[in-house]
Amino acid sequence: MSRAALLVLADGRFPAGGHAHSGGAEAAVRAGRITGAASLEDFCRGRLTTSGLVAASLAAAAALGVDPGELDAAADARTPAPALRAAARKLGRQLLRAARATWPCGELDALAARFPTGAHQPVALGVVARAAGLDARDAAHCAAYESVSGPASATVRLLSLDPFDATGVLARLAPDLDHVAGQAVRAARTAAHEGADALPACSAPLLEIGAELHAARPVRLFAS
Repeated sequence: MSRAALLVLADGRFPAGGHAHSGGAEAAVRAGRITGAASLEDFCRGRLTTSGLVAASLAAAAALGVDPGELDAAADARTPAPALRAAARKLGRQLLRAARATWPCGELDALAARFPTGAHQPVALGVVARAAGLDARDAAHCAAYESVSGPASATVRLLSLDPFDATGVLARLAPDLDHVAGQAVRAARTAAHEGADALPACSAPLLEIGAELHAARPVRLFAS
């Protein structure tokens, strides 16, 4: 297991396209649900324990070798909003493109051929983690961290929030991140024997609704 590879994969500078997406923060800011550090923390905690847990579980299962096709179908079923499904596939395609240049291997080439328009990002993340020599817990931590770091970074730009305050939010969420990653790995291990239906299917209706409203706006800072 390569801790250096984990740092590369989790680094916001890794060219996986996440910088163009707010994780629902732009819609939440526009709706008045994020107004500062305290409400950002509430938003991130809610996102982490719903869509973040789902993403972390999918990534962990993919890292364990569960069939990507089964996991991609499970991701579709857990993502009701067409806008979020499209964003997840676009991010998955970009992640895989970056990973194939960084850790070239047949498994990544096969995934790209199987999903020419992109696998869901958490599924791609799990397969990439395997290719990088990482394990299911590493994949889960990456997915969980991405679920909150994206909105935190976006809110700095959307509200001119002090970056130190945004970093403080992420630091306070660290125990929750560890807990969610642990839940995800346990669910993924069950799914490895029982199938993808054993994975969490937490819902976040405001994120889904916000994504559709955001996609319909003619002017926006972030793609999603």
